[in-house]
Amino acid sequence: MLQKLCIETIAVENRQLKNIRYHEDRLNKTRKALWGASEAWNLSELIVIPDTVSDALHKCRLAYGREIDNIRWEAYAFRTIRTIQKVHQDEVDYAYKYDQRPQLNALFADRGKADEILIIKQGMVTDSYYGNVAFKKDEKWYTPDTYLLPGTQRAFLLDSGIIEEARIAEEDIRKYSHIRLFNAMVGWKNAVELGVETILG
Repeated sequence: MLQKLCIETIAVENRQLKNIRYHEDRLNKTRKALWGASEAWNLSELIVIPDTVSDALHKCRLAYGREIDNIRWEAYAFRTIRTIQKVHQDEVDYAYKYDQRPQLNALFADRGKADEILIIKQGMVTDSYYGNVAFKKDEKWYTPDTYLLPGTQRAFLLDSGIIEEARIAEEDIRKYSHIRLFNAMVGWKNAVELGVETILG
């Protein structure tokens, strides 16, 4: 039986690994929790950017278990998101960034004609399929404290004071004006921002 792998998806721009400290922190915590690994990895030393990677935005996808399994590189293309479908699943669990995520894939398949999903778990707002979310109210941005995955971009934005944590129930969505979707590849400046009226269901 093949071991279950986890991944880190790291943005590379101008041939520089972005937010690498946050990726190292999550990866090392995951390796300790899932595999009992005590030694900390320094990703800046372990990852060698190949000559084929240009200055444009690229995705470095590192798959690992107790050891590194593989590293893949690809140019990154931003998605077009116009509508978001709410989906409900009270048992969904994605505390670790697993390589395979059948639960999330099944939820994403239920999006109908929408471009993205907003996952509601036990009445609380969590994440989208591709990343974390934040909601705007009175010129401030709030991210749910009931997230599924502790995203590296989310951690960076919290540390930077750009977003704050808040408890956001499904019925609270209407109290906000906008939603923003972000992840390791999509920083705050490039994050999709939509009015909450684009959230269906």
